[in-house]
Amino acid sequence: MSDKAINRIAVLTSGGDAPGMNAAIRSVVRASGHFGKHVYGIYRGYDGMIKGSIKRIERHEVGNIIHRGGTILKTARSYEFFTPEGRQRAYETLKAHNIDACIVIGGNGTYTAAMIFSEEFDIPMIGIPGTIDNDIFGTDFTIGFDTALNTAIDAVDKIRDTADSHNRVFFIEVMGRHTGHIALHTGIGSGATGILIPENNVSIEELVDQLRKGVKRGKLFSLVIVAEGNKNGGAAKIAESVAEHLPELESKVSIIGHLQRGGAPSCHDRVLASRLGASAVTALLDGKTNKSVGIINDEIVFTEFSDAISADKSPKKSLIEMTNILS
Repeated sequence: MSDKAINRIAVLTSGGDAPGMNAAIRSVVRASGHFGKHVYGIYRGYDGMIKGSIKRIERHEVGNIIHRGGTILKTARSYEFFTPEGRQRAYETLKAHNIDACIVIGGNGTYTAAMIFSEEFDIPMIGIPGTIDNDIFGTDFTIGFDTALNTAIDAVDKIRDTADSHNRVFFIEVMGRHTGHIALHTGIGSGATGILIPENNVSIEELVDQLRKGVKRGKLFSLVIVAEGNKNGGAAKIAESVAEHLPELESKVSIIGHLQRGGAPSCHDRVLASRLGASAVTALLDGKTNKSVGIINDEIVFTEFSDAISADKSPKKSLIEMTNILS
């Protein structure tokens, strides 16, 4: 294995936090140590890279974090990094700390910043997909998605009890500004009557028709799962629109919100993060750069940042079609 003179590897988390990020950090530190490399944590993402918030992480410091949600490195959005001056300062900071390569954990914004930086400067960059939205191309699942689903399902199951007791329609909003993976899987897993996601433009009239059919079948309550970014608006707006057509139905709105980002990562996310973290380190030592590491069909794969960011990762049409059959 040729290490391309890489001895000091920096790791950061950026953008929205996702359960399993700490497991990925732990894996990067442990794998780097296995190959005799030092790891430096960059605190508060790219903002910390600019400001020099960098500290060496020893093996023992990640000994009790695999089960913790959030990120020990903290996270922040850095608008300054998207300026040439900001990136120049970041590069000078990395060189001052003798950093040879970086591993970034995050989503589309994190990858975009890493791609630009890697093209401008001689710092190899590898990305680990850490986002609950599961919208990174080149991997079946992103870190945090499975945990977010379990959190959403747990919340919906509790709401179901109330909906059943009072014969109500509940409009439940989950995260997903640009993609409906969370809403779609939550809807299927909870047996929802309706699922509204950005990729499938279900009209209010179509939703009303689904609810009417349920009433005719003697259905006493209904659950409608709404991705926050669907084209008809949020759960509150949709509930108001439906009420205009079905005033006889008693409806309630519940927004799960940031509960989906927190909490201990599931076993699936811990294993996924561990595999991706170790693979990111070996990728750097093998000379790879400007790539995202992922898992497809249980095999490690690498995808160019440009494709990981822009290629389509929409929910499968077969899943969307299945919801109409099962609702």
